[in-house]
Amino acid sequence: MQRLYDFFRRHPTGVDSFWAFLLFGFNCLWVVSLPGGAVEQSLGALFTVGLCTVIALRRKWPQWMLLLAVALGVGQLIANVPSNPGDFAMLVIIYTAASGTTRWASRLALTGGLIGPALSLMRFDGATGNRPVWGDIFVTALLTGPFVLAWVLGDSVRTRRAYWAQLEEKATRLEKEREAQARIAVAAERARIARELHDVVAHNVSVMVVQADGAAYVLDSAPEQTRQALETISGTGRQALAEMRRLLGVLRTGEQPESGEYVPQPGMEQLADLVDQVRGAGLPVDFRVEGEPRPLPSSVELTAYRIVQEALTNTRKHGGPDVGATVRLTYRDADLGLLVEDDGRGAQHELYEEGGADGLGHGLIGMRERVGMVGGRLEAGPREGGGFRINAVLPLKPER
Repeated sequence: MQRLYDFFRRHPTGVDSFWAFLLFGFNCLWVVSLPGGAVEQSLGALFTVGLCTVIALRRKWPQWMLLLAVALGVGQLIANVPSNPGDFAMLVIIYTAASGTTRWASRLALTGGLIGPALSLMRFDGATGNRPVWGDIFVTALLTGPFVLAWVLGDSVRTRRAYWAQLEEKATRLEKEREAQARIAVAAERARIARELHDVVAHNVSVMVVQADGAAYVLDSAPEQTRQALETISGTGRQALAEMRRLLGVLRTGEQPESGEYVPQPGMEQLADLVDQVRGAGLPVDFRVEGEPRPLPSSVELTAYRIVQEALTNTRKHGGPDVGATVRLTYRDADLGLLVEDDGRGAQHELYEEGGADGLGHGLIGMRERVGMVGGRLEAGPREGGGFRINAVLPLKPER
């Protein structure tokens, strides 16, 4: 049954042609019963073919078939061809025009449906003068009712189609928006994971490499320094593994670690440990805190920690020998000021202006992304007199 219904939907003109053929058969019986000679029957046959054509092609060319129906109706009045079964096509084409999207065709169909029955009654009802006026009005209204009803039904179908089309369009748009939001969320998550991996791997591995090189250099001459370097490498490796476990725990949605909680995110309390770790790796750091320390939003704390971590890592990588660094943390009423600078060689121009080429410069990209997420400002570039400077301002929005 469904296949048959689908076939009818795919071939509307074929279905209409079938009904036109049936109407043609009924109207042929009317034609042969017409009184008069061959002229009247020929006219009846001509109008029969025209009305059946309106039925057959109403959905293929609705506007043209409406105009043809109007011409046939006017022709019937002029040629004195009485009402016949083929006039059923007038009802059908009025419904078709009203259900379409062409407004002038719908208005023309309504106008024809309103005045057509009255004109037909005046032309063919010879007994009109024997009825009172109210009787003529009643008969005219009775004949006009089906045409008006056909137009109302067609207009209702048009409204319903438009409503369903809007719903489908809205559903399609929402689906596209959901897909776009999902892609944006995936891209944001990938960027976040990239930042975390870079911060964890770059800093800790950098410390381990520096300590390993130092240990190899003093392996024979200073065993105690070698032992301290190996302990630093071991501690740094454990810290890196802990942070990697935290990051992987976040990625494993729905899986909780055995301890029930992930390793907490580093914040302001861990800054001193970070500076001590860097100092232990051979980089002199002058660390100062100005203003009154107070609790900060976790996002600001993590951003400040990662900026200091990345800046000091870059100082070790690009500063050259005998480089020193300065870290200033300033608590103000509305924001947190963060200044990290060194007196080394600085970074290559393309790393802090363009960044991200061939795996380089991603640390500064991550800094800018982190600062942007908390609504802050970041300036990174060469320092007067040599070296590199990173200046960040992080607004202190109260946690809700």
